[in-house]
Amino acid sequence: MRPVALRHVYGGVVFFWRSDTSTLRRGFTDRFGGVSEEPYAGLNLGGHVGDTAEAVGENRIRVARELGVGLERLVFMDQCHGADVAVVTEKPDGQLVVDGVVTAEPGLALGVLVADCTPVLLADEAAGVIGAVHAGRPGMTKGVVPQAISVMRDLGATRISAAVGPSVCGRCYEVPAQMRDEAAAVAPESVTVSWTGTPAIDVAAGVVAQLRAHGVDDVEWVPGCAREDEALYSYRRDGTTGRFAGVIVRSES
Repeated sequence: MRPVALRHVYGGVVFFWRSDTSTLRRGFTDRFGGVSEEPYAGLNLGGHVGDTAEAVGENRIRVARELGVGLERLVFMDQCHGADVAVVTEKPDGQLVVDGVVTAEPGLALGVLVADCTPVLLADEAAGVIGAVHAGRPGMTKGVVPQAISVMRDLGATRISAAVGPSVCGRCYEVPAQMRDEAAAVAPESVTVSWTGTPAIDVAAGVVAQLRAHGVDDVEWVPGCAREDEALYSYRRDGTTGRFAGVIVRSES
C-alpha cells in the first residue's frame, strides 16, 4: 500500500486531507465516519450508487456540519464526464448536470464526488472565488479544468490556488493504447504505463500540468491512490461502491 497523507478527524468525520485558513475550509473525505452499510460502508456521499437516501443524507449532514454550513448550503453536482462549469449563488432546486461548479458566494460549500476520478478544489481567497471540479479521463481531455479556471477569472479571480485530491494512480489505470494516445494529445504528462507495463493514463498528472499551463502555480497534490488504499472508494477496485468527496467553502467573515 502506498503512503498517504495524515488523516484528520473532525467531529467524527474523517478527512483524508484537510487544509484550513482563516477564511477557507477545504478537504478530501475518505470512507470513515459515516453510517452507510456494505458495500458502501462508511461515509458514502454519493446519492446515485444504490445506497439508501437516509444514509447518504446523514453522511452529507455530517460533512456540512464540519464545514460550518447547513445541508441547504452544500452543493453537489450531477457529474457527466463533460467540461461544462456552472456559476452558482445558492443550492439549485433541481439537478446540476455539470463537472465544475464555481461561486463567489460566502458560506456556500461546493463538493465534487469521486471514486477514482480526480477531484480538484480551486480558490482565490483575496477575490473571494472558489471552485470544485470533477476531472475524470474524459473531463481532463475535454478541458474541464481550464474551463473552471476561465470561469473563475471571469468572476475576478487572479491568483488561484489548487488542491488536487487522491485518485486512481497511473499504474493502476490501464487503458487501450488509442485511449492513452488521445490523452497524450491533450496532456502529454498523463502518459504512463501500468504495473504490468501496459498503456496507462495518469489523470492527476495531466490535471496538474493543465493547472500550471493555465497560470495556477500554487498546487497542492495530495498523495494517494484510490484503488490501492481501501480507505478510499474505488470503482475500479470494487465495482459497486460509494463516493468520497472534495469539499470547499469560504467563510462569510
